[in-house]
Amino acid sequence: MSEGASLKERIRRGDIVIGVSAPVNASRGQLEEILGKDSYDFLAVDSQHSPYNEERLVAFCGLAAELGVPVQFRIKHTRHAYLIGNILDLGPLGIEVPIVEDEATVDEAIDAFYYPQKGKRSWGGTARYGIEGREERLVYADWWNRTGVLCIQMETVRAVTNARRLAKPGVDCLTWGPSDLTFDLEAHPEHPFRSVDDCVRHALRQLEGMEAKISFRSYSPENRSKYIDMGVTVLMESPIA
Repeated sequence: MSEGASLKERIRRGDIVIGVSAPVNASRGQLEEILGKDSYDFLAVDSQHSPYNEERLVAFCGLAAELGVPVQFRIKHTRHAYLIGNILDLGPLGIEVPIVEDEATVDEAIDAFYYPQKGKRSWGGTARYGIEGREERLVYADWWNRTGVLCIQMETVRAVTNARRLAKPGVDCLTWGPSDLTFDLEAHPEHPFRSVDDCVRHALRQLEGMEAKISFRSYSPENRSKYIDMGVTVLMESPIA
């Protein structure tokens, strides 16, 4: 990352931010090829639906850091929010918590993500993002609390309805994945929300005037204009073939 505005600052002020997914076992050459296809702001790595181990995540985040791109990591399960601090010690800048519906989960994620006095994250870890040159405890903790990116994923009608309550101080993005949300819409055929786009529009209205933004898995660059025109400012895409 450059020494200009951080990714968190850019997200919160409403800049258009584009991420691209990559496999955690990607080589440096593969990452260079993915990043060379467009101008991307972060790499999105998934463990919810993909295998990973901690050593591989450390290596991946190290490669990404060498290439100047931060990593957003989706944890394996909603109930693993308590492990966020441990995972951040391995090198990601951002965390995505999948399938969140309850405020209690958001509270747990915030506590695990931020250092005191904003949260309860434990101190330690040599592979942490941006630790070099900020090794002093209070220096890094303050920097991290102003820099780390916390994302809460909504994939149910209930979550969409409660979007404003889930967007608590400390949450940077409410994220989306259309597949699981579509399952839930199909389970509620009489609900006023009839499509994923209806849900996106509702959430955007709910977040008006708030720091948190909507981050949507649009997958293809062909969908950028559609969702940007709707008001989405953070998009997650698949690599360009």
